[in-house]
Amino acid sequence: MELLIALAIGLLFTIGVYLVLSKSLLRILLGTTLLTHGVHLLLLTMAGLKTGAAPLLGEEAEAYVDPLPQALILTSIVISFGVTAFFIVLAYRAYRSTGTDDVEGIKEERQ
Repeated sequence: MELLIALAIGLLFTIGVYLVLSKSLLRILLGTTLLTHGVHLLLLTMAGLKTGAAPLLGEEAEAYVDPLPQALILTSIVISFGVTAFFIVLAYRAYRSTGTDDVEGIKEERQ
């Protein structure tokens, strides 16, 4: 199971990096979104895919799952949502002021 998730993480990172290196702002936005999803899966896999009881049961619990990776992933989801919203607004403003979403076109417009 962990091998399958590791392959999915590699695929997400590969596609994300490919999209980030393109010239379209929309593709860059989608690439950063895929990279953040890859990071979420990476955090989950690094913690170990464990089956067991709920994260918090009390002092006398025999088996439990560590809640720290879940908290880190939740924090990462919130941060990536904020960054994605900022990128959307930034790309929209760049498109409205230059008329294109091509990064090279935006560079030429500034010079």
